[in-house]
Amino acid sequence: MKGVTVMPTLVFDEQRIEQVIDQVVDRTFRMDFSWDWPGGVAFYGVCEAYAATGKKNYMEQLKAWVDENMEEGLPKLSVNGVSIGHSLLTLYEVYEDERYIETAKEMAEYLTHDALRFGNGIFQHTVNSETYNFPEQAWVDTMFMAGYFLLRIGVMLDREDYFEDGLRQYHGHEDCLQDPVTNLYYHGWDNIAGNHMSGVFWCRGNAWAAITMARALELVSVTHPSFMIIEGSLRDQLSSLVRLQHESGLWHTITTDPESPLETSGSAGIAAALLTKGRIYNKYTQKSIDGILSKITEDGTVSGVSAGTAVMKDTAGYKGVPDKRIQGWGQGLALTFLAEVLKIRKNPY
Repeated sequence: MKGVTVMPTLVFDEQRIEQVIDQVVDRTFRMDFSWDWPGGVAFYGVCEAYAATGKKNYMEQLKAWVDENMEEGLPKLSVNGVSIGHSLLTLYEVYEDERYIETAKEMAEYLTHDALRFGNGIFQHTVNSETYNFPEQAWVDTMFMAGYFLLRIGVMLDREDYFEDGLRQYHGHEDCLQDPVTNLYYHGWDNIAGNHMSGVFWCRGNAWAAITMARALELVSVTHPSFMIIEGSLRDQLSSLVRLQHESGLWHTITTDPESPLETSGSAGIAAALLTKGRIYNKYTQKSIDGILSKITEDGTVSGVSAGTAVMKDTAGYKGVPDKRIQGWGQGLALTFLAEVLKIRKNPY
């Protein structure tokens, strides 16, 4: 039909995607995790893989890990450490064991009453360490670790207070971190200094923002005022990100710096968000399918994943972050992306 632009159909081998998911899950469970955010992201990806494949053995392995760790009780909590709660919510959905939801509620109560905040109730970035302190700093990671968790548990328990606090984190971090010119998300904001510190548009940071905004739109009613706020932020961010994609299908560690290394985990998170928007981004997501699969070894290791990254002092700091070792967040974000690819078979548009 004249005047109609036909978007290309995504081409992928479904069996190969499932095989790669199997390999990545297997390799993930041969890693050692504490009750902290690397496991939180890794196991979130495992849960996404279960949702896409229905393979119960994924959840059985996760259940075994969580049960063993819960016997010792919760460690001191942090904003980042709450990310394990994502797995607890899925385990509760699958097994209906009250222990999981009760532990998740402990985490939500920690966020509600004890987590450090500044400004209009924005969580200060905190980690499970007494060594590192980031007073009145907002890091984009928090949107996934705590904001999205509060949305999920708020919906599950019909707790409006949790849900609205989760939305407060989305909106607060957008206000602090989304650049009105590029529409990209900065890595961090220092409320005391009143600046974005390094001023870098970090790849994995933009992934944290993009995938969790995409997931939020599945939970927030279209009649809620927050829906259009989040939808607009994500729409404009993705519109900018696709124009920065490398021909390999990946994105650079510093999204706006083609001299910085390509990075797999952030690329997977961004591409997963693109997939949720459907055919409009097919030509970009096709590149990502091919590019991300090329970064996964036969033993299920997701390669090219940068190590844990603080808000560095300058661009050289980001370029110098090592990327040669397996990382939980690389495994988890790759699984999230591959699971999203499989969902296309159910809803191709």
